[in-house]
Amino acid sequence: MSSYAIISLGGKQYRVSEGERLLVDRLRADEGATLEPRVLLVGGNGAPDLSPSTTVTARVVGHELGEKIRIGKYRRRTGYKKHTGHRSKLTRIEIESIGAAKRAKSEAKPGAAAKTEPQQPQAQSTGGRLPEGYASMTVAQLSEAVGGWSREQVEAALEHERSGKARKGALAALEAALEETN
Repeated sequence: MSSYAIISLGGKQYRVSEGERLLVDRLRADEGATLEPRVLLVGGNGAPDLSPSTTVTARVVGHELGEKIRIGKYRRRTGYKKHTGHRSKLTRIEIESIGAAKRAKSEAKPGAAAKTEPQQPQAQSTGGRLPEGYASMTVAQLSEAVGGWSREQVEAALEHERSGKARKGALAALEAALEETN
């Protein structure tokens, strides 16, 4: 078990450990939902791993408003005074596990290696999951590649974007590709 991981959520990076609760920018997930943010680094037991194959599982505890920030403008001798404020919309998440899901799969593979090899091509042909390399694609690369994907892969990518990253260009490209397949 790793002692910490660095994850990316909403364009920001956070250093987390198991059981930790933290406030992040508002996520579209409902309370009680689990999510798996992108893992950038895993460390703590020896040398840090810059290309981790582990996953971090987080649970949405609740949605909150941040502390109120008061902003005041004033110009002397003119009578001009203006006050406004802002409260950030935040989501509190709890880190449930670091690396537990991938370890269970990697432990199952050596014992059942012959069983998983024939099933992998079938899982790829059904297309019910994200296309390979999707997490590292930029919006421009995604717009070019979406033409060769199946409808299920486009729907999976659209669901992924809506649940976490919500990149505007990616959403537009995926929705346009979905309309073209209809």
